[in-house]
Amino acid sequence: MAEYIPMTMGGTDVSTSGAFDVVDPATGLPFGTAPECTPDQLDQAMHSAQDAYRTWRKDESRRREIMLAGADSVLAATDSIAPLLTQEQGKPLAEAQMEVRAVALWLRYFANLEVADEIIQDDEKVFIRVERRPLGVVAAITPWNFPLSLAAWKIAPALRAGNTMVLKPSPYTPLATLRLGQVLAPVLPPGVLNVVSGSDPLGASMTAHPVPRKISFTGSVGTGKHVAAAAAPDLKRITLELGGNDPAILLDDIDLQAVAEKLFWSAFRNNGQVCSAVKRVYAPESKYDEVVEALAAVARTARVGAGNDPASQLGPLNNRPQRDRVAGLVSDAVGRGAEAVTGGAAIDGPGFFYQPTILRGATDGMAVVDEEQFGPVLPVLSYRSVEDAVERANGTNFGLSGSVWGADADRAEAVADELDCGTAWVNTHLALRPDQPFGGVKWSGIGVENGHWGLSSFTETKVLHRSRR
Repeated sequence: MAEYIPMTMGGTDVSTSGAFDVVDPATGLPFGTAPECTPDQLDQAMHSAQDAYRTWRKDESRRREIMLAGADSVLAATDSIAPLLTQEQGKPLAEAQMEVRAVALWLRYFANLEVADEIIQDDEKVFIRVERRPLGVVAAITPWNFPLSLAAWKIAPALRAGNTMVLKPSPYTPLATLRLGQVLAPVLPPGVLNVVSGSDPLGASMTAHPVPRKISFTGSVGTGKHVAAAAAPDLKRITLELGGNDPAILLDDIDLQAVAEKLFWSAFRNNGQVCSAVKRVYAPESKYDEVVEALAAVARTARVGAGNDPASQLGPLNNRPQRDRVAGLVSDAVGRGAEAVTGGAAIDGPGFFYQPTILRGATDGMAVVDEEQFGPVLPVLSYRSVEDAVERANGTNFGLSGSVWGADADRAEAVADELDCGTAWVNTHLALRPDQPFGGVKWSGIGVENGHWGLSSFTETKVLHRSRR
């Protein structure tokens, strides 16, 4: 029987007459269906959140207790949620389980985060207090690469700040998020978190809806621009995380044996479908061949297979259009002189599998270098001077994150400081934490998530100024 999970509105299950297929990327075949939210149901969800906001915003200590209870409920439901995530997204089950646990971690972090008003004057003349107040209803739209953890990046700070939410997952990966809504429904007061699903037009309807005061969106640059334009007439607040084309600069003193595997998985985790994964490597000319071969050696041993196979390290790409795009980028690069040292083609058989690919001879100007490929493909480029590498690393419209790798950590840090991005790592990559802000510059987005900075983005500033004379 096909999997079907209803939406959550006002704390209850809500179904609809319309539904759409959810495809297992390991087989390429539908295995379930999800509700197609109607305009009237979207209104219902928004007004449910609006009604819940009136009381949810008032009791901070109660909010924190409920969020901690929610974290416990999510952990207890790991075995119910994670297999769904693997089947609809493709990632190995162990990684899906880690993603469920990340939801609980984020809920706990924000529940325990102390937030105090700021007193800027308190004397015989005047008392001035600066407060952070919730915005109201937040519309959250999440992508298909990390449906649950990226939802938690929005749910946890928004609810902690006193907002309520209407959440829409990607139509490629709706079921695990719908199940998450069911798991949290008995814990949260009705209407605090409403989870709806639908095809792409639903996101546009949420953005244009008059109820939300903020849109928190993670996805593509093109859609992010549409979100910003749709939010502008109503002056809705926005947070946009729009992807990246992260460079990794390897310095000439690098110990490749020590870092090759770590560098590889910084690029290929979740099959390269990570906004802040390494997307291009800059290697010094003197070590170029050595770098290519070290990465290729790891790629040759990476085990590709269905996510429900415990031996699999890399699953399929999430959907056919994404696999076709990756294949097109590789074909274009090879046609322009690059060499696929490993991989370079889709894997025969069902599903959306693609071989882990290391590209030698890639150059700036190739689409696979200049754009975010979002797949198991890594171009390696050579450079003559560190200054040249930094200039080229900064030479795209993206600026999410980047990294510098070298034996002299102080020197690497100095180079990392020159990267034009939201997060610069030294001798690591993809090191993300709930207390560390995450966001990008240029086309990689507007605003940040996580930490007290992310919490503040779900609030407005209010000043209370009281004269004592």
